[in-house]
Amino acid sequence: MKALEITAPGECRLTEVPTPQPGAGEVLLRVRTVGFCGSDLNTFRGLNPLVSYPRVPGHEIAATIEQLGEGVDGWSVGTPVLVFPYTECGKCSACRADRPNCCRYNQTLGVQREGAMSEFFAISAEKIISAEGLSFSELALVEPLTVGFHAAARGQVRDGDTVAVFGAGAIGLGAIAGAAFRGARVIAIDVDDAKLELATACGAAEAINSRTMPLHDRLQELTDGHGPDVVIEAVGLAETFVAAVEEVAFAGRVVYIGYAKAAVAYETKLFVMKELDIRGSRNALKGDFENVIKMLSSGGFPSDRIVSHQSTLDDAGETLAAWGQNPQAFTKIHVDFPLGDSLSS
Repeated sequence: MKALEITAPGECRLTEVPTPQPGAGEVLLRVRTVGFCGSDLNTFRGLNPLVSYPRVPGHEIAATIEQLGEGVDGWSVGTPVLVFPYTECGKCSACRADRPNCCRYNQTLGVQREGAMSEFFAISAEKIISAEGLSFSELALVEPLTVGFHAAARGQVRDGDTVAVFGAGAIGLGAIAGAAFRGARVIAIDVDDAKLELATACGAAEAINSRTMPLHDRLQELTDGHGPDVVIEAVGLAETFVAAVEEVAFAGRVVYIGYAKAAVAYETKLFVMKELDIRGSRNALKGDFENVIKMLSSGGFPSDRIVSHQSTLDDAGETLAAWGQNPQAFTKIHVDFPLGDSLSS
């Protein structure tokens, strides 16, 4: 079968690898759509410290069940599914605290272990999720949207809160949708008017272009001088890390999804004066997957607009390189696979 490998920073190749066989308790999936994630871009750029090369990327997966391994019950060949791409050890402090999303020994598909950017993929049946009625594109959007939904949960966003989200890329849009799903009034912040327009379609009540508007003044206007109750940072820049602390309300909550790409220097008195809760947010929990599926199944979410670029496996390496050269031009890339014939036919 064909698979895409990132062989070194800035280098990809399409290669032939053996088709896997499902072991006991596993299913063999025929991959239908895989989304490229920011972690894949960082791997391509040589900026992902968790990756060794070569690496098959891909953990935003839509697939159909091709074969059932020994002992797998309750599933049928041909069923469309998505994949829960994380592992948990069950023993570390995070797992014992019922937070396996940040398991100390987590191995995410396409990062610490081989991903699913290939024609077939074998995985434990415990890691697949069905979502009846969703398209392959929607199935592949579930995982990236859950990351933002989990950030909203980490911020304890509740009905009536005002939530500011820095960044209207794919992860930021998930945070916007997740906060709106919880009943919050959401303010989207970005430097791209087109992305801000999409953010409003995803649930933002207000949009601020921080390149053309005075961010602090506008946030003060929109919050009666208090600042947002919650700020979610989904950009990964030192300046937005700092702005989150500066702009959040007294007694507010700040949630960081990504990693800043440079050292961050804070005026730490704000941590104490505002008595802030500052939280990281990593991956997602099964409940976040359930909520995203519920949102997508209800209709109204602009899934078709989130996917800005589509590719095939043959062209996936070139598309990844183009994303690396001009990241602002891309929101979400989906790599679509041909339907193909069953292995058993």
